[in-house]
Amino acid sequence: MRRLACLAVLLLGLAACDGGTDRASAPATPAESFAYNAAGDISGYYMPMDETRFGQWSFEHLFVGQSAEFGTWEGGERSPTFAPVMLVFDDVTSPMVQTELGEARSVSVRVLPTVYAVDDVQVRFEGRAAELGRVIFDGRMDQGALATSRRNLGDEGVVMTGSLKVGDAAPRAVRLRWWMGD
Repeated sequence: MRRLACLAVLLLGLAACDGGTDRASAPATPAESFAYNAAGDISGYYMPMDETRFGQWSFEHLFVGQSAEFGTWEGGERSPTFAPVMLVFDDVTSPMVQTELGEARSVSVRVLPTVYAVDDVQVRFEGRAAELGRVIFDGRMDQGALATSRRNLGDEGVVMTGSLKVGDAAPRAVRLRWWMGD
């Protein structure tokens, strides 16, 4: 009886290893991966110097939160509408509305991360939104330009350059300036 039980366990183990599917044709599901390792304060809004559109969607900004927000997210406490690093796109076909900061588009999409790596020099981000598909951003920070911009409370110079890919569109080069927000 013991031999039969061992044989059954062995066969179940082999069946689990094979799974009966062709692993090469199965789509890969990326695992969530979050890493924040910035020694300085890089929080703020990084806004494009040039309009960057993907169909009806215009890249509005990259938001980078403070270290405590990254700690909360990485600790598993997550909001469905906010992340410590996220990209925001506006629907340029939507009507304009009046806000406390002026006019803005009435339809925006926040892309929350499935993967990010953020440090003092680089911001790597991947996320997904129903309206846009997969969104990938890879940016490099100019710490000198960021320090100048922070001293001036939002200098108009480029503080980050990078590449932005949305859905099936080809990646686009982006140049971002820094704004601390309101």
